[in-house]
Amino acid sequence: MKLLHIDSSILGDNSASRQLSREVVKAWQAAEPGVEVSYRDLASEAIDHFSAATLVAAGTPAELRDAAQKHEAELSAATLAQFLEADAVVIAAPMYNFTIPTQLKAWIDRIAVAGQTFRYTEAGPQGLCGNKKVIVVSTSGGIHAGQATGAAHEDYLKVMLGFLGITDIEFVRAHGLAYGDEVRSKAMNDAQAQIKQDLFSAA
Repeated sequence: MKLLHIDSSILGDNSASRQLSREVVKAWQAAEPGVEVSYRDLASEAIDHFSAATLVAAGTPAELRDAAQKHEAELSAATLAQFLEADAVVIAAPMYNFTIPTQLKAWIDRIAVAGQTFRYTEAGPQGLCGNKKVIVVSTSGGIHAGQATGAAHEDYLKVMLGFLGITDIEFVRAHGLAYGDEVRSKAMNDAQAQIKQDLFSAA
């Protein structure tokens, strides 16, 4: 079983989402000792944003690509391959300005590939990654779940993952982290309890 661990916070060791995503992965490894984990830090090793250069590189035969086009094509291929190989994904998704980090969006743009992770049919779009499980670690300074302010955060991730065919999605949520020490402590403790008691209770 292959597990892909994605971090996207820019806060390093001060990041709540990084702390909780590590705990999710550790709990998964304890529940399934044979799990093979690959890791991607989208903040320290940022993926270039999807651009016209990306499309040009994809449309240029490999033997005709210059160095920049070769880099673009290899980046896209490697990012997609790592995602496709994973049976499950842990995504740390802090909220920045009511949405996901731009680094995480750049990763999503590289894995949303027609013919690979989704396709269009006469009946409409069809996701091709329905066999994957995803756990999203959702953190924010405020409280946005179920609110209009969360539409570009958790709701967006649900829509995007669903478009790829992924319906087995669980959220580990720590919100209100900027509401003071007491609220932050309770949010983190509740998230940690969910990880320990609920996520892998059936394993």
